[in-house]
Amino acid sequence: MPLAYPQHASIPRPSRLDVLVLAAVTLLLLAGALGRMPALAVVALAAAASCALAGTRLSRLAAAPPLPAPAQVPARSRAARRRPAASRRVAVLLDAAVVTAGLTAAVLPLAGPGHRSAVAVAGLAAAAALFVAGLPAVPRSSHPSARARLRGAVDASAAGLGLVLAGWLLLPRDPLDPSVRLAVAVALGGLALAVLVVLTGPHRRTGAARCRAGAALTLSGLVLLAALPAGAAPERAALLSVPPLVGGVLLTAAGARRATRPEPAPPEVPTTVWPRAVVPAVAAVAAIGWQLRDGGPPDLTAILLALALAPPLVLRDLLRSDEPPPARADAAPERSGSTDRSRPGAPLDRPALLRALAALRDAPAPGALLVVDLHNAGPASDGHQVGEAVLAEALRRARAVVGPRDLFADVTVTGFTVVTEAGPVLAYALGTRLLGALTQPYEVAGAVLRLRAGVGLAEIGNGGPEDVLRQADLARRRAVQLGRDRVEWYDAYLEEQLVRRLDLERELPGAVARGELDLVYQPVLDLADGQPVGAEALLRWRNPVLGTVLPAEFLPVAEDLDIVGELGCWVLDRACRQLAAWSAGSRQLWMAVNVTVRELTAPDFVPRTAAVLDAFGLTPEQLVVEVAEPRVGAELPTVVARLAGLRSLGVRTALDDFRAEHASLAQLRRLPIDLLKVGPQLVDPADPQRPLIDVVVNVGDRLGLDIVAEELESAGLVDGARRAGCRYGQGFALARPATAERVEAYFEEFPTASR
Repeated sequence: MPLAYPQHASIPRPSRLDVLVLAAVTLLLLAGALGRMPALAVVALAAAASCALAGTRLSRLAAAPPLPAPAQVPARSRAARRRPAASRRVAVLLDAAVVTAGLTAAVLPLAGPGHRSAVAVAGLAAAAALFVAGLPAVPRSSHPSARARLRGAVDASAAGLGLVLAGWLLLPRDPLDPSVRLAVAVALGGLALAVLVVLTGPHRRTGAARCRAGAALTLSGLVLLAALPAGAAPERAALLSVPPLVGGVLLTAAGARRATRPEPAPPEVPTTVWPRAVVPAVAAVAAIGWQLRDGGPPDLTAILLALALAPPLVLRDLLRSDEPPPARADAAPERSGSTDRSRPGAPLDRPALLRALAALRDAPAPGALLVVDLHNAGPASDGHQVGEAVLAEALRRARAVVGPRDLFADVTVTGFTVVTEAGPVLAYALGTRLLGALTQPYEVAGAVLRLRAGVGLAEIGNGGPEDVLRQADLARRRAVQLGRDRVEWYDAYLEEQLVRRLDLERELPGAVARGELDLVYQPVLDLADGQPVGAEALLRWRNPVLGTVLPAEFLPVAEDLDIVGELGCWVLDRACRQLAAWSAGSRQLWMAVNVTVRELTAPDFVPRTAAVLDAFGLTPEQLVVEVAEPRVGAELPTVVARLAGLRSLGVRTALDDFRAEHASLAQLRRLPIDLLKVGPQLVDPADPQRPLIDVVVNVGDRLGLDIVAEELESAGLVDGARRAGCRYGQGFALARPATAERVEAYFEEFPTASR
């Protein structure tokens, strides 16, 4: 279906003249800032160039023949007959306003210092009168209701008072008369508010909105020209008026061209609410901080302006609280057989959910969408009825957590969605409360079950209903990938991570067969004499599309795809093959291989390891199997049994990433290991955890463990590990990971290398 509004065709691109004018203005501003040209001359030349271009375009609009009316307006209607005359009148008035602004800026250098303020004020008054006469006649696409206008006026008054307060505090105090200072602050605050409202409103893409924004910017520049000569500010401060003047007149001409063209009106876009609240608040806080930095006490006018902010804020909340929830009004199901919306908490179907999202998108506070994923973490349920009972209990718990105005939708056996009118921060807190309620044990049919939940959150104002639903579902998928029991907030980076994850899932299967896996080796040295005693095999995946991928990124994907065993077999075989090549002479080294808990707990891991050692003629003492300590706890009994089986063969075992916590120290007695690997933070003399290494070394001595300090990246860490009593060390300060050939050349530098 063709679009009602041809966006790309109707948005004019910047012409060469625009680019040339903006480039010239930039060069003039640079010359004025460096003192190469007088500031008022820069203002005059920049304003003359931009106003000449804008005035020429407006004059062409005024002299152009009438264009046919849009297709949706009948040719004989009153609107069609009055449109050409209105368009000419708008173009003439706006052209006169733009020319007046340009002449005012051009005349200022010719006027005496005592008359510049009067010239600027006269030009400001004339341009404002012409804008006031021309802007109401600009064709508009729609007219808001009386309630919407009232709410907009209240919002604008709150934001405007904040901007006026900021202007009052930032304007110079001593040279300006208080009444003049207040008038200038009100003018600048009002014009800044006009630009803010126009640029964030639902009709900001229309020509009328651009005309209003351009007029506000132009008048802001003239206000600055009128105020600066009256103060003690240097003449160079007049350069601040150039950007709003130039941007204002060009934006006015572009808006008038769009407003007078016979095109269908562009569609409404969601009102961007947060800039209206954030920009005035940030400006006021920054201005208050600026005044406090100068040490000036708050004056009576500033206090009154701050107190005046309270009534509009209260009235705004009252107006919003008095509104009916738009999602409930527009999202009522119309099909027969749909869930009855008159019953509190009744869930919506998918079409009703999309209508609810569309209605909330245009609300002052759009709210958020939560997508909840449920997963049975306990034993498998014995029948479909148990699943339905668990889901019913989960919904009951969720209804006890959500607010009375929140909506349930799209309930399935794997989860549901919640539409809330709360902001994103409160919605995140709601998601956290849902996790706490849904993950408590369930007693159903005499069995105790546990659910794991993942929640995806997306802000409703970030796009159309389908886009918001897709974003929330992407956040849910990310929460599931990261292990559930978490709330993920959608953003662009999250989508990049998901795309990256999909790429890994697509490319990783078959990496072994394609020969994309590689090993690098990092030597392990005896800290007493500096001799190499072994090496650790480090896995790398070198994919032609993704580049080099580290194990920390692709191993979790391999576990989800259930191919981690295939990768582990390849690593063990390749590492033992390389160790056999290095052991062909008199050199005796050992090779450390990292394994995951899933690999270690496989029933055939011990016999498969023995078979590989026998195939390459290696003694079992030459192999060290490392397992990471943080992941041992979940499978501790099985891990203990597998490590004991390896030690019965003569294979040495190591515990990697040792955290030196109380629980970690307590379970050392149960783990049959030979080596204990600690991080650099334990041996760093400047780290507050430094005394813990003494405890670890003492425990290791009692249990007959050799301590290996890893990630030693400086000479200070190497010395700290040696003085702490660590027997072995590895890290960049000792030797970097490298290919087998480079490591072999490194070993050749030492006369002997033994275990």
